[in-house]
Amino acid sequence: MAITAAASRLGTAAYGEAARVELRPYATKEDIENVIRATYRQVLGNDYLMASERLVSAESLLRDGNLTVKEFVRAVAKSELYKTKFFYNSFQTRLIELNYKHLLGRAPYDESEVVYHLDLYENKGYDAEIDSYIDSQEYQANFGDNIVPYYRSFEYQAGQRSVGFTRMFRLYRGYANSDRAQVEGRNSRLATDLAQNVASSIIKPSGSDDTWSYYRASRDVAPRNCLGGSYGESGRVYRIEVAGIRQPGYPGVRRSSTAFLVPYENLLPKMQQIHSSGGKIVSVNPA
Repeated sequence: MAITAAASRLGTAAYGEAARVELRPYATKEDIENVIRATYRQVLGNDYLMASERLVSAESLLRDGNLTVKEFVRAVAKSELYKTKFFYNSFQTRLIELNYKHLLGRAPYDESEVVYHLDLYENKGYDAEIDSYIDSQEYQANFGDNIVPYYRSFEYQAGQRSVGFTRMFRLYRGYANSDRAQVEGRNSRLATDLAQNVASSIIKPSGSDDTWSYYRASRDVAPRNCLGGSYGESGRVYRIEVAGIRQPGYPGVRRSSTAFLVPYENLLPKMQQIHSSGGKIVSVNPA
């Protein structure tokens, strides 16, 4: 049962209603393939997987009964594929956030958890960091040997902390989103909230209502009135929030957040201009 009646608006309904994916005895070929797909989707943060990137050897061992789901999860998390997607190009704190999300199905609760894993990685290396999640009592109690990890923070479970629910929304941006497609890129989502020991704000994911509201880049950015403040013939005006747009002149400088007010008639040309300037549109809403 979903933790909130607004699950459909928050984008969590797909997880609350989905059955847990488990590799049971006498599983059919279809069951095994479903486990493999679910493991890739969870551990790789719903990122696109090409056929050439699949872990063929580990998949074969799982199909033959020589590998548990738990060990298949470990193989994916330790693979060069996982490292390329999340380790090499991410800050360490971001990697730890993703390891919690992918392997334990939750967000870090407080800064002490992040500090512990930073020290573990520095002293014992990458493999030990991955093993610390998969070999933990928390993993065993929730997933055991044959359940694919899933996002647990959207449902009440014994032992969970309520702050984990709000923190998870800073890591989760909707069922159709991937962990490598988010506007904030490789930056940590939770570092500030964890350092200040405050609960994270819930920002609805894209597709959760009638507007396209992916991520509000900044709440204190004054919008620019486009076209001299004209509101167009229709009278409809939209607010476009943009991240990473290049400013004119030399040297080229990228603003972290910019907002525009655009008449409906000029919405498409303005969006094309933003994309040509290297910006990422993070939300489009009626002004």
